[in-house]
Parts: sequence; structure tokens; C-alpha cells
Amino acid sequence: MCLAVPGKVESIFDENQIRMGKINFGGVVKEVCLAFLPDIEVGDYAIVHAGFAISQIDEASAEETLRTFDAMEHLDS
Repeated sequence: MCLAVPGKVESIFDENQIRMGKINFGGVVKEVCLAFLPDIEVGDYAIVHAGFAISQIDEASAEETLRTFDAMEHLDS
């Protein structure tokens, strides 16, 4: 099973001529390739899979998904 996770773009930069960004996933910040989303900006949300931002998502949907993931984690307790 594959899982894509929403996160908020905190910064955008170029690394070896590839558009990259730092994405915040509910407190965990990772570097992600933004090459597939040339119009995404700081403050936007993206769905990320395997280190690549694959689609843009609105803030309400991103936060709802993160809340669902959090609730699922608590079910394991």
C-alpha cells in the first residue's frame, strides 16, 4: 500500500537546478521535490509521496487528513 501525506510548504529553493521545498507535516519538516508543481508557493499545501509533491491541496482538506491520521494513530493505543 502506498501512502501520500499532506504538508505545508515552508520554503522553496533550487538544488542542482531542481525546484525543492521544505514541507511541514504536522511538525516534521522534510525536503521534498517540487518539480511536478511549478506554481506552488510558500504557504500552500501539497500531497507528498516518496519525496515528491504530486498535487496541490487546499488547507481545509490537508488539515482534515492530518486529523484523521492522528486519530488513527490513537486507535493503535
